[in-house]
Amino acid sequence: MNVRCLAGCAAVCVLTGLTSAETTEEHYKNIKVLTGHPAEDLVPTMQFVSAALGVDCDFCHVERAPEKDDKKEKQTARKMMTMTLAINRESFEGRREVTCVTCHRGSTRPQAIPAIGLASAAAAAPAAPPSTASASADPILEKYLKASGGAEALAKIATRSQKGKLTGFAPEPFPVEVFGKAPDKRISIVHAPRGDSITAFDGQSGWLSGGGRGAREMGASEREAARLDALLQFPRDLKTLFKEFRVAPSEPIDGRDATHLIARNEGRPPAELWFDAQSGLLLRQLRFAETILGRNPTRVDYADYRAVDGVMVPFRWTVARPGGSFTIQIDETQHNVPIDDSRFAKPAPPPSEAPPPGEGKKG
Repeated sequence: MNVRCLAGCAAVCVLTGLTSAETTEEHYKNIKVLTGHPAEDLVPTMQFVSAALGVDCDFCHVERAPEKDDKKEKQTARKMMTMTLAINRESFEGRREVTCVTCHRGSTRPQAIPAIGLASAAAAAPAAPPSTASASADPILEKYLKASGGAEALAKIATRSQKGKLTGFAPEPFPVEVFGKAPDKRISIVHAPRGDSITAFDGQSGWLSGGGRGAREMGASEREAARLDALLQFPRDLKTLFKEFRVAPSEPIDGRDATHLIARNEGRPPAELWFDAQSGLLLRQLRFAETILGRNPTRVDYADYRAVDGVMVPFRWTVARPGGSFTIQIDETQHNVPIDDSRFAKPAPPPSEAPPPGEGKKG
């Protein structure tokens, strides 16, 4: 999966004015299996399939005409989706226990033969450490808040302006700017050769743009993730963001001892958090976005913490997804600089913007 592929899928939403009230079959052409779901869920679901099989969009779809049925792979994909949905409905009371990943695991052909060595490796594996589910998460959360500077110092941070570089998409780094405003506004701008790539959240809704294709609204799961990233006083707010915390067995992160929490809200996928056992600072966050067919994972690793105005700020973070990863290294951070709310607002589409032939809404 590559950046071009995901940008192309997202462009369908950009160009056709997707609204949250529409279903997949109302918004898109020729939807046969994934009907009755919110239209905004279709692109993340296609990203899930792409990651599960290790392919780009054009493996199944005709480029620039995704509604066509010219490719055999698209017909096969429909059959496999129907089969998977039926298995979960008939054997697991509708719970999504079986997904594309269950059999494919990053390959276009399902894995039908056990790999040599797995059985002996499993037999030799050490027993899992005892569960610590009954332990309280409060000491870990309090240590994190204190290590980050404390609630009083965090409350004094109203805005944050950062400049740095992004690596991972090309041999050369791209300049990047990140602006945040309390409580939960954030915009990151990657200055790439083909145009700026922007991810923004204004406290209520989010939008993305890139490659000169205009801006598209985020779906529900994207908004949830964007809000977590946008919380300027995250260490202070973390305890109220989730209804339940469970202490999981500790495990090392990049050679450092780490405590492990699983955070939950009813009806939503869990988020997993790892904290440095010595400093208490957040080392890793693992979160999941629900799609029609499965969950898309995102892992964020935090490093290079530095004190700025009495609070500890990560100057480096790496975002990893099934299709690849990128790292942002910050060179400069400033707090409490003037940032107008208009910076986070979604831009109006150009008057001349129109969908290319073969894409977009039916009818």
